[in-house]
Amino acid sequence: MIIVGDEHMVNYPIKRKKQVKSTNYANLGMTLESDIESTNSYYLDMGIAVIHKKPTPIQVVNVSYPARNKAKITEAYYKTPSTTDFNGIYKGMYIDFDAKETNSKTSMPLKNVHPHQIDHLRNVDKQKGISFLIVHFKAYNEYYLLPAQVLFEYWDMQYDKEKGRKSIPYSTFVERAYLIPFGYQPRLDYLKAVNLLLASETSSDH
Repeated sequence: MIIVGDEHMVNYPIKRKKQVKSTNYANLGMTLESDIESTNSYYLDMGIAVIHKKPTPIQVVNVSYPARNKAKITEAYYKTPSTTDFNGIYKGMYIDFDAKETNSKTSMPLKNVHPHQIDHLRNVDKQKGISFLIVHFKAYNEYYLLPAQVLFEYWDMQYDKEKGRKSIPYSTFVERAYLIPFGYQPRLDYLKAVNLLLASETSSDH
């Protein structure tokens, strides 16, 4: 209580609204590419693997200089079609893959993959490299490692008038791909799926 002159003023406590902190887990994975790059940084820091995103070859045509110490690219073109997004080395083996996303609940459209990417993955496969796709089904928030061999099978089959289709069914991912665990660190531990793929290939050779 505070006394001012002959008057009495009572200080009542001001009620403050409690702020409840909440975590939006839906935003943990900002983009598939950033999740993979975060995972690759973890692999590198822990000495597990050396895998990086490939730089995109660009031909710069025009550059403007709004200030003496600043340059701004105003016109540029891709030199050549990019192959796949990521490559590196893991356990002494070359690894090469691309990342795709789909909003469909039933399949991944083959149009999401480009012919030059298929050619590149075939060449990697011929040299005994580890090649695959990482596919994110947004509807289920599930991530799969799709082996290159399964991808080639559906890619070639799409030209068959009787059996061909323009997509890879979700059921194929459940049955023949490898589910990738999503977490904090690493964000998207796809090398666990790679290990399962390698174990499967080894057992099939015997």
